[in-house]
Amino acid sequence: MRGLELDITWRHAPDVLTHLLPDGRAATLNRRPETTAASVEDFAAGDGERWLRAYEQWRPVSAPMLDTLFAPFPPVRGGAKLLARLRPAGALRLARRLVVPSRKLGREIFRGEGAQLLLAGCALHTDLSADDAGSGVFGWLLAMLGQEIGWPVPEGGAQRITDALVARLLARGGRIEYTARADRVLTARGRALGVSTVDGRRWRARRAVLADVPAPALYLDLVGAALLPPRLVEDLAHFQWDGSTVKVDWALSAPMPWKHPGAAGAGTLHIGADLDGLVRYASALATGEVPRDPFLLVGQMTTADPTRSPAGTESLWCYTHLPFRREWPAEEILAHVARMESVLEEHAPGFGRLVAGRHIAGPGDLERENPSLVGGALGGGTSAAYQQLFLRPIPGLGRSDTPVDRLYLASSSAHPGGGVHGGPGANAARAALARDNLLTGDAYHALIAAAHRTIYRPDAGLPRPRRVRPRERRSGPPRASR
Repeated sequence: MRGLELDITWRHAPDVLTHLLPDGRAATLNRRPETTAASVEDFAAGDGERWLRAYEQWRPVSAPMLDTLFAPFPPVRGGAKLLARLRPAGALRLARRLVVPSRKLGREIFRGEGAQLLLAGCALHTDLSADDAGSGVFGWLLAMLGQEIGWPVPEGGAQRITDALVARLLARGGRIEYTARADRVLTARGRALGVSTVDGRRWRARRAVLADVPAPALYLDLVGAALLPPRLVEDLAHFQWDGSTVKVDWALSAPMPWKHPGAAGAGTLHIGADLDGLVRYASALATGEVPRDPFLLVGQMTTADPTRSPAGTESLWCYTHLPFRREWPAEEILAHVARMESVLEEHAPGFGRLVAGRHIAGPGDLERENPSLVGGALGGGTSAAYQQLFLRPIPGLGRSDTPVDRLYLASSSAHPGGGVHGGPGANAARAALARDNLLTGDAYHALIAAAHRTIYRPDAGLPRPRRVRPRERRSGPPRASR
């Protein structure tokens, strides 16, 4: 988004993140490394120095690491820079870190629970458990970016990001048609020609169609299984969503009365679990149970951006995950909101008396407002290792390209997945521009099309039949049978 030069003012809370433990302790991530180090040092002697050392190891690889993770596969340019800085031994250690669970990674680097929780709690911004393979890199990435850059918010609210993108598009001569719901991608001879909308209109695409919708919706609903390779349709049957979500917004008449003073300056808080509690919470979700003790991600928006509410008040939100379901009874959602508010009341006695207004968005509400949030799933599909990188959304190229020429998947179902970074859309836009280039487009498409044919041909992944050559006729009597 920095490259788009959007008209946005970014604001920072005094502290990036505070994790409140059930026993009353707190670990805080601050943009000053020394402040973070002092916080984690309270949990174990030497962890402050270990945190500073971990951050020093992160800084040289930050830029090429982000280039590698957010570029389409294969990430040639970023990968080459990363390999040059790490050298083979360092690259192998990094490869291991990509698959290590966050709880194990935290215990390998630190001795105390404070620093370990900063990593593990960040990993739970996804749908992964602290014991899941691949969760370590999410925790490490988010924590180190928080240390290096912070977790900024747009002044005036998240709507400012959309407003700035719209203004940029209109300034370049773009046009937006609202309430025009697409119901079909129009194709001919394997090429996307445009879309039709439910009102009967047809929209011609001169260059490309970019679909910011979940992968199952694009392939099965908008294109149709009959026009796709059978193996792709078969793989989509194994596509997995991330968990459902409940989000609550509160207007408070005063700042939160936190028991721990370290929570007052944090823009984001993790509340309700220690390390073992995080694992129990994730285990309940994995078995389809509603967690009795929910882990909460909390945002103090006025703390981060004073324009969000009148002076002396607080704009607070909180969300937590539920097992993935398309349908949730209202009474179940209200019961879970009561559990969420109970956790907040425990850590901030008197919170309930300050509530001047409340808005609840359950999984069904989120999907009605944005049909791409299927069942309240925020990430466009699980962040598990088996559905990441070149396996996202299904085993393939790790790119936005589809088997239909000039049709691109631009949603969080595509690599690099969910988050406020614009990666999938940027990758889709670059792929569409490359395809449309008069000098290189044909060669580019021929290469991608050949790769798709190889991956999705009907016999892909099956052993090739062995060619049996006829025996040469021998002279003389036949050999005796064994």
